[in-house]
Amino acid sequence: MTSNKEKNADTLRKTPNDELVRLSIKEFGQVSKKPIVLVLDNLRSMHNVGSAFRTADAFLVEKIVLCGITATPPHREIHKTALGATDTVEWVYEAETSTALQKLKENGWKIILIEQIDQSITLQDFSYLPEEKYAFVFGNEVFGISEEILELADACLEIPQFGSKHSLNVSVSMGVILWDYFLKTNA
Repeated sequence: MTSNKEKNADTLRKTPNDELVRLSIKEFGQVSKKPIVLVLDNLRSMHNVGSAFRTADAFLVEKIVLCGITATPPHREIHKTALGATDTVEWVYEAETSTALQKLKENGWKIILIEQIDQSITLQDFSYLPEEKYAFVFGNEVFGISEEILELADACLEIPQFGSKHSLNVSVSMGVILWDYFLKTNA
């Protein structure tokens, strides 16, 4: 009797890195980006910052805004998870998240907080408008989004969860939100 492992050995194989279609750093710089900005509000983990860069690269995010205590490149702990994405994804630092969001609003960006609040919209119920530019705001791993920026939000999204924990890791949340955007906009 032949096992599934033996059957699949002839038909399945991992794609080697040299066969994956990857943009060079130069090509990445020239390709059109999605109208998305990630705003990191006082993230404390450099690994989460690095993951934000890597995820932003994967989804062609226009820019990352690092705010408050959020660490900035170059740093080996960020590089460890970013795997070079700090060289491809544009980023800026702003000391105050509220200042960063005000600047984005003035330039036509819709401010979307990713947080659990009394007026949040569940992710599956949110629709993206094709003509809008979205700034997704992700908060501190322990305290979430800063209270003072709630009033700047155009909307607040909540990712439904069904287990005993009350939150996802911020880097996982970024991936979920960006994948949802791509699915709904056919980007």
